[in-house]
Amino acid sequence: MGKVKNDLTEGDLGKNILIFAMPLAATGILQQLFNAADIAVLGRYVGSDAMAAVGSNTPLTALIINLFVGISIGANVVIAHYIGMGDREKVTKAVHTSLLIAVLSGAVIAAICELIAPAILGLLSIPDEVYDMALLYFRVYIMGMPVVLLYDFASAIFRSRGNTRTPLICLLTSGIVNVILNLFFVLVLKMTVNGVALATVLANLISSALLVWFLMHEESEIRVDFNKLLGRSKETEETIQSAGRPQLIDAGILGEMIKIGLPAGLQGMVFCFSNVIIQSAINKLGADVMAGSSAAFNIEIFAYYVLNSFGQACTTFTGQNYGANKPERCRKVLQLTLLQDMLCAIVLPLVILFFGRPLLGIFNSDPNIIATGMVRLRYILLAEFINVIIEIFSGYMRGFGYSLFPALTCTVCICGVRLTWVYSVFEKHQTFPMLMTCYPISWGLTAVVMLIVYFYMKNKYLADFFAQEKQTK
Repeated sequence: MGKVKNDLTEGDLGKNILIFAMPLAATGILQQLFNAADIAVLGRYVGSDAMAAVGSNTPLTALIINLFVGISIGANVVIAHYIGMGDREKVTKAVHTSLLIAVLSGAVIAAICELIAPAILGLLSIPDEVYDMALLYFRVYIMGMPVVLLYDFASAIFRSRGNTRTPLICLLTSGIVNVILNLFFVLVLKMTVNGVALATVLANLISSALLVWFLMHEESEIRVDFNKLLGRSKETEETIQSAGRPQLIDAGILGEMIKIGLPAGLQGMVFCFSNVIIQSAINKLGADVMAGSSAAFNIEIFAYYVLNSFGQACTTFTGQNYGANKPERCRKVLQLTLLQDMLCAIVLPLVILFFGRPLLGIFNSDPNIIATGMVRLRYILLAEFINVIIEIFSGYMRGFGYSLFPALTCTVCICGVRLTWVYSVFEKHQTFPMLMTCYPISWGLTAVVMLIVYFYMKNKYLADFFAQEKQTK
């Protein structure tokens, strides 16, 4: 079975990694900007209660979405493996399975959450004056879960082929529509949080529909056949006649996706939980600290998206080259993504810190709030180079299909250290710098353990694969 030309398994790795990572980073940054636009419209034209209602939903929706984002990573790795192997039949099955699972899972989650929405929000201790709007926002937003997950999985399919530009274009288009609809629903139709939620759902519908349209017109092995999704293709009819109705969802491939993606999804959920605990600790320090920390977070997150994009690049490039039996390129992927990401982790923080005070001033001009924000920026950004080790090596191991060990390492070390720190050290010394210290310490411990896990995995599970490199030489 012949292979198509593939920039991930052939050509200049350094250039192609950058071409892959930069649109991915831009996608995350744009998503953050569009989310900020939602809050800005509510804050300016509806009021602070509406902002609080949307904010109170964030931990809950993040928990749900992170689980399936993890599974979409599993889809990315599995499809990348099959593309590297040149197995078009399995690529096709994996692509169609991914899209069907996205829509079906989203529909099931939406139905369940609509039924138990009051009970779920009741667990979040939302103030009475905000509760009704929070419930309204959640009910409208959760209806769009099928298209939210469809965008995530369709983006993962494009990433598995090395294409991060198409998801960026679709997000940019839908994001602009989202802002326009926000203003239309709130200013013209006089809606409140339901208008912003509906605008988000419609924008996600547009972005996912565009991605599926592009997949249906792809010239590569990831092309989607709409009739196959509905079970109406010529091959399907022949299968029905000869052996009964076929499986539209390939159970074996789905199992592989879950095996790789579920640990990453659960890791994301636990991270969300630990961040909620840290936020509750920040809340004890007063309104100025809350405001300064929030402003700093909205700045530092841009650096994170850039650094994380190289981790995802490492996963995808490793996945394809592993499937193509190219150990020497896998090794180069690790070296180059580590080098490029480390350079970004040194340059970006220095640039952000240099402009830190003016950037924080965009959010609030109070000197105390700006000073607090600078404390957070220093503790987080100056330690990002440690986080690079975690991102790259965990992404590298996922590329080989080993997701459980890096997920357990991050969950136990990062979340464990932060929770222990909050409930022990911070309880005795309740200052903001003391609380922020948990970030570099947790990253440092995790990086050390991650390297130990990597060498263990390499020697135990990947020794035969890398032995091929020595034989070819």
